[in-house]
Amino acid sequence: MDEWPRPDGRATLCWEARMPAEPIVHIVDDDRSLRDAVQSLLESVGLRARAYASSAEFIDARAWSGPGCLLLDVRLPGVSGLEFQGRMEGLGVHLPVIFMTGHGDIPMSVRGMKAGAVDFLTKPFRDQDLLDAVDLALDRDRTRRASDADVEDLRTRFAMLSPREQEVMRLVAAGRMDKQVAGELGISEVTVKIHRGAAMRKMAARTLPDLVRMADLLGASGTNT
Repeated sequence: MDEWPRPDGRATLCWEARMPAEPIVHIVDDDRSLRDAVQSLLESVGLRARAYASSAEFIDARAWSGPGCLLLDVRLPGVSGLEFQGRMEGLGVHLPVIFMTGHGDIPMSVRGMKAGAVDFLTKPFRDQDLLDAVDLALDRDRTRRASDADVEDLRTRFAMLSPREQEVMRLVAAGRMDKQVAGELGISEVTVKIHRGAAMRKMAARTLPDLVRMADLLGASGTNT
């Protein structure tokens, strides 16, 4: 990664490195003519697009960690689109899915929607329907990534708390009163208030409900609060 020297001797990232990654629309369909047509359409409106003939080819490309979405054919050679959707979480693929389907595959596509797909497009679909679905999927991906970044920031702040501050935050978030926290931890109520205040300050929680909300988010993300 390129860096520019700073006057104080420390390095700072160059402008290009700080730019957010441009989203990529991944197209997985075994019909080459459809892949090419969809890719051309997306690129004509300024979107980046990559095309793959199968889910295995998509996985081999290892290009799914950045922002974007996945246009996925329901019927694919080998692993079907629906089967692949079910495996994505285990593979670490978190891109929003838009299914592309023939008329006879609509019941399967509905199952895909229930499993979290953004939309399904029945072939042949209108260009604008595709672009609208992609816009919705990219917006959903941006929202998820912003939420993930917020939780990661909370994890970093929580790790900066002392073990006692973490205990107090956990108990306060569970609804314990200061007297109950003091009794459970064997400390005075004044000490509880001091640790609670320190936790709020380090977590940048303006109010006690803010602190509880942060604890809930950390708990939902798997952090032991």
